[in-house]
Amino acid sequence: MDSAALSKLLEQVKAGRVSPDEAVARLRHMPFEDLGFAKVDHHRRLRQGLPEVIFSRGKTPKQVAQIFQNMAAHDGNVLATKAETEHFRAVKKLVRKAEYHQLAQAIVLKQDATKYGRGTIAVISAGTSDIPVAEEALVTADVMGNDVTHLYDVGVAGIHRLLANKAVLKDARVVIVCAGMEGALPSVVGGLVGVPVIAVPTSIGYGAAFKGLAALLGMLNSCASNVSVVNIDNGFGAGYVASMINRL
Repeated sequence: MDSAALSKLLEQVKAGRVSPDEAVARLRHMPFEDLGFAKVDHHRRLRQGLPEVIFSRGKTPKQVAQIFQNMAAHDGNVLATKAETEHFRAVKKLVRKAEYHQLAQAIVLKQDATKYGRGTIAVISAGTSDIPVAEEALVTADVMGNDVTHLYDVGVAGIHRLLANKAVLKDARVVIVCAGMEGALPSVVGGLVGVPVIAVPTSIGYGAAFKGLAALLGMLNSCASNVSVVNIDNGFGAGYVASMINRL
């Protein structure tokens, strides 16, 4: 445990919010806690500045709920991605304050309102069909302690919609752009801003889009030098990396 985290724990003990026995128990569970089916990495936030996140797909509702409850006991914000309503119902039984963001398919518990980001992260979607991926990026960045804004349905087929919102681009410290089809929007945005642009290819498009592969290849070949790319439909990855950049 680093000095800042240890100091915070000692302050909680002194204020009576955490008992000495509970403090010892927390330290005992570092750096991870073995639940049998999962090893929860409680040191992730201490090592990387951001907490571990639960990937729900492939896990049973009961497993997600138990991991979520375990992480919730350690005071920080908790995020579960790719979660279905069945996962949320199981989590809600154990953690009453948990909330479900249906478009983003994310379960969230916010216990820490601290803003760690130094600026605003702008999340942009090319089309309405790209919004679920954009929402996953937005929710992730918000849970990680950032100010977040968004522009949706401003793709290259009607580029005037993007140009009418230059102020949003100007004020952003990091921009996330989610686009399917040919994936052209990140290059356009990259040419308009002087900050990092994280491109997210989505699996939206007709047959030749190959479920996002065409957009991925287009983004990887972007002529805008400030554009980097995450995996297809990986809004979480974009929101996470944007958060790390925004903390620098």
